[in-house]
Amino acid sequence: MKAVILAGGLGTRISEETSVRPKPMVEVGGKPILWHIMKIYSAHGIDEFIICCGYKGYVIKEYFANYFLHMSDVTFDMRFNQMNVHSGYAEPWKVTLVDTGENTMTGGRLKRVKEHVGKDTFCFTYGDGVSAVNIKELLDFHKEQKTLATLTATRPAGRFGALALGEDDNKIASFREKQDGDGAWINGGYFVLEPEVIDYIADDETVWEKEPLEKLAESNQLSAYKHSGFWQPMDTLRDKNYLEDLWKSGKAPWKVW
Repeated sequence: MKAVILAGGLGTRISEETSVRPKPMVEVGGKPILWHIMKIYSAHGIDEFIICCGYKGYVIKEYFANYFLHMSDVTFDMRFNQMNVHSGYAEPWKVTLVDTGENTMTGGRLKRVKEHVGKDTFCFTYGDGVSAVNIKELLDFHKEQKTLATLTATRPAGRFGALALGEDDNKIASFREKQDGDGAWINGGYFVLEPEVIDYIADDETVWEKEPLEKLAESNQLSAYKHSGFWQPMDTLRDKNYLEDLWKSGKAPWKVW
């Protein structure tokens, strides 16, 4: 099975990092967030990836072109222009990097990789969020639903403390620090799709989260796999630092490998 990963956005809300590299290449624990996402899939037996590149896509291409070198111990003999690899490890991944355009919308990027997807069920996700979602259970759920698309629904935690004001609006009646959000389920990515969903995408201007998902829902072809465990996007520098702290603690919930 293949996993398609969106990796072409500008990442304007984390511009401190993305001025020099695409958002999926922002590092957590010394590895790009894209690497972490691929490791999640790989832990569940999915080792073939299609990466939809766009903004600064050459950075992603160069990373994988030199991946074995990144993961190895080497000696460079400058006198004889020689490189000796002492030990190295690389995952059993097959990675297809596709330039899907710098300004193409999310749906358009998926449509552009149609020929690489093939005719089988595939996974699809964003290149900036990690989760402890069980991919195998997600796939089994999708098969049981018999719909063209399944998304992972999640309920994010609240970012701020919640307070209730008294009758005079000057005294706080109660305070709760960073409880769950408003209880609503949201799109957490980590989709499982049938190739027919690409027919719901018109062109490069199509936003996946709008017309395609709306039409799939209207035709009862969109299922929701409810995931109550860890899920965290990396939208801001604060999010990046939060993920970094979790990784450094040795208790990163998404590390299932």
